[in-house]
Amino acid sequence: EGFDGLMLLGGGPYGIVSGHILPSLGPELRLASAFLKAGLPVVGFGLGALVLATAAGGGAAEAPLRFELLTAERTGLGDSFLQVPQYFPLAQYLRDEPVLPRGAVKIAVCSQGRPLVFSVNDNSLGFTGHPGMKRGMAEDLIMEFTETPPDTPCTLQALADAQIEIASVLNDLMVATVRHSGLMENAHMPG
Repeated sequence: EGFDGLMLLGGGPYGIVSGHILPSLGPELRLASAFLKAGLPVVGFGLGALVLATAAGGGAAEAPLRFELLTAERTGLGDSFLQVPQYFPLAQYLRDEPVLPRGAVKIAVCSQGRPLVFSVNDNSLGFTGHPGMKRGMAEDLIMEFTETPPDTPCTLQALADAQIEIASVLNDLMVATVRHSGLMENAHMPG
């Protein structure tokens, strides 16, 4: 009671089915599941999207640690995302990949059709990447852990080159996220 929603953040090289398993996985799954059962929005980024998919009844598939800049394509589903450009960049620093639960909606996919943005419970969203990642953020994340994804220097340069495009679409993505989740509709005001 007293919560508007839950944000699940990325976890660097941690996985939920392979590699170093997220140490707090059990409690995070229970918390996300409780929010979903209460009908409250859950928004997951990176590893948080995997936690969301699993808590909603899906799961995760083993995939290697990767750092990549992908082109997301909107599927046309998810009315809240209609103002988002048809194609937009999404940077991933992630291990494993989501297995969507029954009823989930793919809002944006990569060129192979894998979900990059998805919805569950009509008000919760998973982003398999970070919609506003900057090169410095990625560098900090990379330096924090001993395991490094392949081709990191090239991806860092691609991320730097895409900063203007990433910044130009970020506002639309965040407005769509707020609309879809309803987070601002029932916000608790101090007072």
